[in-house]
Amino acid sequence: MISEAATGYLAGPVLVIGTGLLGASAALGLRRHGLDVGLRDASPTAQRVAVDLGAGHVVAAGEGFLPELVIVATPPDVVAPVVSAALREFPDAVVIDIASVKGSVLAALRADEMLDAAALARYVGAHPMAGRERSGPVAARGELFTAAPWVVVPHEGSSAHAVKVTKAAGADLGASVTQMDAAAHDQAVALISHFPQVASSLLASRLLNAPAEALALAGNGLRDTTRIAASDPGLWIQILSHNAGQLLPILQGLRGDLDRLITTLQDPQAPGATLDLAQLMSEGNQGQSRIPGKHGAPPQSFATVGVIVDDRPGQIARLLADIGEAGINLEDLRMEHSAGYEVGLIEVQVLPGRRDELVAALTALDWKVVQ
Repeated sequence: MISEAATGYLAGPVLVIGTGLLGASAALGLRRHGLDVGLRDASPTAQRVAVDLGAGHVVAAGEGFLPELVIVATPPDVVAPVVSAALREFPDAVVIDIASVKGSVLAALRADEMLDAAALARYVGAHPMAGRERSGPVAARGELFTAAPWVVVPHEGSSAHAVKVTKAAGADLGASVTQMDAAAHDQAVALISHFPQVASSLLASRLLNAPAEALALAGNGLRDTTRIAASDPGLWIQILSHNAGQLLPILQGLRGDLDRLITTLQDPQAPGATLDLAQLMSEGNQGQSRIPGKHGAPPQSFATVGVIVDDRPGQIARLLADIGEAGINLEDLRMEHSAGYEVGLIEVQVLPGRRDELVAALTALDWKVVQ
């Protein structure tokens, strides 16, 4: 049950099944609140690492551990059977999974003849929109979910109590809790998560046979667009196969845009070709501008100030401290190293009305400001 004294947060205990990046991070985050967290993993090594990190203690089957909540953090291919087993092993617990696809899991559970309506009422899907390029418990962080969306995905038969416990878990982890149904969730993540992963991986694959001298010229643009291509291939094979139906229309739309671009570039001097290129680029500008800004606020344009920083310990910390001393809030920051030189360019973004003030303050402190 949820403790009234905890104002809606979990009372525990909690069992986390699957001690990879997300499972171990959830366990660490809940442990910060003093909750009793048990751990299970099919991999003894991953389980031991999670224990050594302080994520919790090992719970074996049949030892009398009675969790309030079971969090299933296994790969998508085995989520449904693990959830089913947990619902049957712990008849008083709420069971959630934190896989990034929901429809296929729910369909498998509904088809499971070993589960009745009462058991399914204790199941709620959840999806923390957080992660890292690295995988496994060694990459886990207790603050991984802080301020990230925690999507609660109940089904028609989910009990109000199960939904409340699922939301409480997100709140305990510092996440931003929202609620969607399974179809809307899977459609949304296909566009904003699965499609970017595919696009990044396809782009990075073009670099396999690139000349070394060409890659030596790479800057932040290439790094930014290929960053998530370093994600775990095994996990993504499962995610993409489970959400193929939602992803296909998006990829077909991309194929149409690519065909259009290829046709235009085959004769870039043809009448209308320049206009078509301009429209394609403009559509990209418009789409990018719709991405929410900081803290989920409406998109906002910021002014960029570039500062040349020597590649020495403490320089970035000193720059940030000087910006803070000037009383100017930093909205975003990017860093780009200069090839062949021991300096970097730090691009800081601030509200447009504070740009000139920041330039003056940094110049007075002998920073090399790029106008």
